[in-house]
Amino acid sequence: MFKVGDKAVYPAQGVGIIEAVEAREISGQTKDFYILRIYDNDMTIMIPVENADTLGMRALMGEQQVRHVLDHLQDKAEHSEQQLPSWSRRQRLYQEKLRSGSPLAVAEVLRELYQLKMDKDLSYGEKKMLELAQRLLVKELALAQDQDENQVCQRLEHLMAS
Repeated sequence: MFKVGDKAVYPAQGVGIIEAVEAREISGQTKDFYILRIYDNDMTIMIPVENADTLGMRALMGEQQVRHVLDHLQDKAEHSEQQLPSWSRRQRLYQEKLRSGSPLAVAEVLRELYQLKMDKDLSYGEKKMLELAQRLLVKELALAQDQDENQVCQRLEHLMAS
């Protein structure tokens, strides 16, 4: 259960802060909702308290998860362009990973697209997916480690390039 002021991650939207827990009447039933304001775009999302887990809402990564994600980014996936599925299939897979809310899944998307970028020019869709994965991961890592986003971004690029 989250409290007002807690930071939480909402899949594919990113990190936000719980601004309120409000009761709302919907279809004659009163339900409690988290009011989550996303840091990156100031968007406000209402999430039913009873469905928060099912929807993938979670607390920020802990130190062990941070280490695991950083280690994961360093792993190199060996693939050639012939092995890669079509962009439309990869896009679906990447979107599923981003919607999962798993920091490891987001790291996989970032790592794979970053490696692909080293081999060829990315399409517009690939660039947008790379930017989204990077934004989601950098924001959460920066908040989880109480670090500057630019430093985290540079650290991630260094990890993936080495």
